[in-house]
Amino acid sequence: MQFYTEWRLTGDTYFDSYSNGLTLIGGSSVSSMKTVSETPDETVFEGEKGHILRCLHRHTDNVTRCQTIFENPTDETASLELLSSFAIKGLQADRIHRAASFWSAEGKLISQDLTELDMEPSWAHHGLRIEKFGQAGSMPVRKWFPFLVLEDSKNSRFLGIQLYCASSWQIEVFRRDETISVQGGIADRDFGSWTKKILPGTSFTTPAAVIAEGDSLYEVCDRLVKAQTPRIAPADSDMPVIFNEYCTTWGNPSIENLTATAKRLQGSGVRFLVIDCGWYRSASDGNWFEEAGDWVPSKELFPNGIKEAADMIRDHGLIPGIWFELENAGARSEAFHKTDMLLSRDGYPVTVGSRRFWDMRQPAVWDYLDEHVLKLLKENGFGYLKIDYNETIGAGVDGAESPGEGLRQTVEMSRSYIRHLSEELPELVIESCASGGHRLEPSMMELVSQASFSDAHECTAIPLIAANLQRLIRPEQCQIWAVLRADADEKRLKFVLTSALLGRLCLSGEIFDLSEEQWDVVKEAISFYAKVRHIIKDGRTTLIRSDVKDYSDPAGHQEVLRVLGDEALLIEHTFRDGAGTHDADLLQGYTITDSFGSGTGSDFSGQAYLLKRRNE
Repeated sequence: MQFYTEWRLTGDTYFDSYSNGLTLIGGSSVSSMKTVSETPDETVFEGEKGHILRCLHRHTDNVTRCQTIFENPTDETASLELLSSFAIKGLQADRIHRAASFWSAEGKLISQDLTELDMEPSWAHHGLRIEKFGQAGSMPVRKWFPFLVLEDSKNSRFLGIQLYCASSWQIEVFRRDETISVQGGIADRDFGSWTKKILPGTSFTTPAAVIAEGDSLYEVCDRLVKAQTPRIAPADSDMPVIFNEYCTTWGNPSIENLTATAKRLQGSGVRFLVIDCGWYRSASDGNWFEEAGDWVPSKELFPNGIKEAADMIRDHGLIPGIWFELENAGARSEAFHKTDMLLSRDGYPVTVGSRRFWDMRQPAVWDYLDEHVLKLLKENGFGYLKIDYNETIGAGVDGAESPGEGLRQTVEMSRSYIRHLSEELPELVIESCASGGHRLEPSMMELVSQASFSDAHECTAIPLIAANLQRLIRPEQCQIWAVLRADADEKRLKFVLTSALLGRLCLSGEIFDLSEEQWDVVKEAISFYAKVRHIIKDGRTTLIRSDVKDYSDPAGHQEVLRVLGDEALLIEHTFRDGAGTHDADLLQGYTITDSFGSGTGSDFSGQAYLLKRRNE
């Protein structure tokens, strides 16, 4: 494995081999650069015009952290069209694994032989073979996660990569001969409308990437996930249970509804009660997202102010939380018309459906958010903030040397504002949500305590999505919905509750309408969760086995095994035609010390086991 860097200056000669238009790699700046120095942690290159590229590849805790620093010591401005966060050549691989993602179907593993992608080398080793993927916009987990694993099946070796990039990104796998090369980082000029001017005497540093090697897909995914270093607020450090009322009121919360919920939750083991969207609605006939942006609590829903609700929640022994979509403004808000503070493209406000977007690069926007968001959090005593994000800006915006650079700057300032909130309120628990899972990438995950796993609130694919995400983010941060309905039978309740044991347990629904028998099932799940959360947090997933193909109509079964020392958590689910698929082999060598669920003897069932390894 040889680290180097891919980069391109405006005016460079393009690479040949029929690649122009497919990729910007291999141009004249790369072919002419010379190695200046090389250490285990850094390789320094110099371009023919005197530019310096520091390719960092620092090895820590079973992973390699990569970044590229471009320095311009010359007297002329350099215009970049491509600069990789990582680039590696000389690899052996015959198979790739990627994580696909669409709304409510996040993280499906797509595994393909390179021959399936028509990437075997040609008879003459001529003609570049390339597979390029990524996304353009402000939802970094859309279509694909910024994640790749290369497999050398002959030698049972795996190399995994995660990009830490919350804006447009790309990864490219390419070859001409028997070896494989791979590079990735900010989406380039062709893919993400990105160019960047580097003034004389200045430098630019790319987003990070993390590389892991191992003997299995499970091992490299575990190393990549554990390399993520999130900011966990003190009140969230022991992985408490959350209740979010969105699937209770569907954007129409009220003091009456919250009071009924808080009464049922008191003493249950739930710590957070989160008021979701709609608390600011002034018109009962409007959509909750159309009035977002002004952030004035509804006098109809909260006649005595939002603080009454927050105080009431605390009086019931819970920490109050509240929802904001703070980077956007809805069409029925006054903020929607503050066009001098909103993002534009070609001089027009970027309008997607009923939303526009704050220009987070402007100090005036920060001042506005401090007055309308931060102040509300402080004055009303909220200890939990859910930051939602329900549209994408697209490929670029005005205000920088290129649309893609404008987008990158904007997203970076959104990340900075989240850090600002944490600095102002160190005890605040922050949840990231983006129509569920569209921001589940490492640079966002490191800013927050937890994130919504998906908008798959009540569908039968929940355990499939939740299992997928164990490969990609820390399960201790992965908030999984268990929506409770009074008309659900015990088997249905246990199906959704066991699904949520694949990460952070988040309850919702009309819990005040549950019978005592139903509520006893929920309390049993909360008690079981308390016994296994250390395995969810610190364990290693050693098996995700599923034969389900269609998430909209899942058929078959799934088993997930997570191991920590001599303990393990086994979670099984059946779907249509999946009854009776329990695999007793997974229990060999273990004693069942506790369990929760309905067994797997019927379709759409869930079962969780806490296991202890036997001394034999």
